[in-house]
Amino acid sequence: MSSRIHTTAIISDKARLAGDVEVGPYAIIGDDVEIGTGTRIGSHVVVNGPTTIGQDNHIYQFASIGDDPQDKKYAGERTRLTIGDRNTIREYCTVSRGTVQDNGETIIGNDNWIMAYVHIAHDCVIGNHCIMANNTTFGGHVHVGDWVIFGGFSGVHQFSQIGAHAFLGMYSVVNRDIPAYTMVVGQPVVPKGINSEGLKRRNFDKDQIRNIKNAYRIVYRQGKKLAVAIEEIAELAKSQPELDIFLDSLRSSERGVVR
Repeated sequence: MSSRIHTTAIISDKARLAGDVEVGPYAIIGDDVEIGTGTRIGSHVVVNGPTTIGQDNHIYQFASIGDDPQDKKYAGERTRLTIGDRNTIREYCTVSRGTVQDNGETIIGNDNWIMAYVHIAHDCVIGNHCIMANNTTFGGHVHVGDWVIFGGFSGVHQFSQIGAHAFLGMYSVVNRDIPAYTMVVGQPVVPKGINSEGLKRRNFDKDQIRNIKNAYRIVYRQGKKLAVAIEEIAELAKSQPELDIFLDSLRSSERGVVR
């Protein structure tokens, strides 16, 4: 056994680990688990498969990764969890595999910061560079864009969509879709403007932020029907490409947009 794998860890013969993967005391790596180079698995972590974990991730102690979905319809079908690269998953997080009622796969992208006690349910699709503060909870089938920040104890209803660069305040309760760039808070959430500070940190310039604020006002401050607002923003997006993801998040909403 590799010197990087603690002698008390249990590794399935059907698991595939890169040569430099670290596995801590009493961790369990099950069948059909693949772990990429540079990844560290803490003590008492359980990883079940089929699960693929990419490179340079750090999964802290007592996390449960890739176990059966918490769905009464689940009947033992072979489903997957895929985790990308450079993610931090802190203590006591739970991440479930997908279900055949969706695409059969839960997906976490790259460079996400996932704090303690976060739950990511079956069939969720998480983008890149997201931050989930302690006790954030996703129902099944939630889709999250890139660069989204979730305040502690946020809860997201199943099938909801959260657009890129959105910001959710602490204790937020989401029961409808949140457009890209939008800042929300409350139980249930209400919109409070755009995440302008986050956009500045990501090198959006003044003109881009002004254009996004204007698009937000069209949806939320002018009393227009959503369909009319979408048409107006679509025209602006022809010369303001930063509005494309805002427009896409409005158009793709299936649960209805938070307003």
